[in-house]
Amino acid sequence: MADSFGPTMAAGWRGGTDAAAEPGERGTERSEPIRVLVVDDHELFRRGLEIVLQSEEDIEVVGEAGDGSEAVEKAADLLPDIVLMDVRMPRRGGIEACRAIKEVAPSAKIIMLTISDEEADLYDAIKAGATGYLLKEISTDEVCAAIRAVADGQSQISPSMAAKLLTEFKSMIQRTDESKLVPAPRLTDRELEVLKLVATGMNNRDIAKALYISENTVKNHVRNILEKLQLHSRMEAVVYAMREKILEIR
Repeated sequence: MADSFGPTMAAGWRGGTDAAAEPGERGTERSEPIRVLVVDDHELFRRGLEIVLQSEEDIEVVGEAGDGSEAVEKAADLLPDIVLMDVRMPRRGGIEACRAIKEVAPSAKIIMLTISDEEADLYDAIKAGATGYLLKEISTDEVCAAIRAVADGQSQISPSMAAKLLTEFKSMIQRTDESKLVPAPRLTDRELEVLKLVATGMNNRDIAKALYISENTVKNHVRNILEKLQLHSRMEAVVYAMREKILEIR
């Protein structure tokens, strides 16, 4: 498939509680295609993205919207699996729309696809409930791969934005009143090793290679980490660990 959005760049911060395919693979077998709502205020970009997605057998574009307000209405009506949405739009921005969509269609997973590389937009999007944050310079293949990964329970963040997210976490830690922190559950040395590698954006396969263990063992470690911390995703685990100073970013 030809690239439509710009030079190829690996979609970063793959993860989640379940294993998923690498970019370019179809991932888990599905009885139904992934239903996607496309939201962008530029009609030409929206149309091009729809053409790309509709060419994929396991992805179905069920609707489109040109701004955040329309996106909330369409999400409530269509109940898509994935909302692919820009950050900066008229009437109602993507971040505000993200919060509203999570209320009217809580099962929908939201991927922000934007030109904005501002740390504030990234952090606000995650707080609003977005599961992915990708820059529009990524390739069309990577957009499709990100949709599949998020549908399979992973989080997707462009590598350059993942680095900025870690910087924001560090600033957040420095602003936190340590006296109000709840003691964190104890993680094993191996779990700490895994968590540190998760924080760098590595997927299960890469972590397994780095630690000379199997992917299933990595998956089990991640599951144990989430259970101990009473969290639901790898991204939440990293945020929590940094708040509690289980991890240190230098």
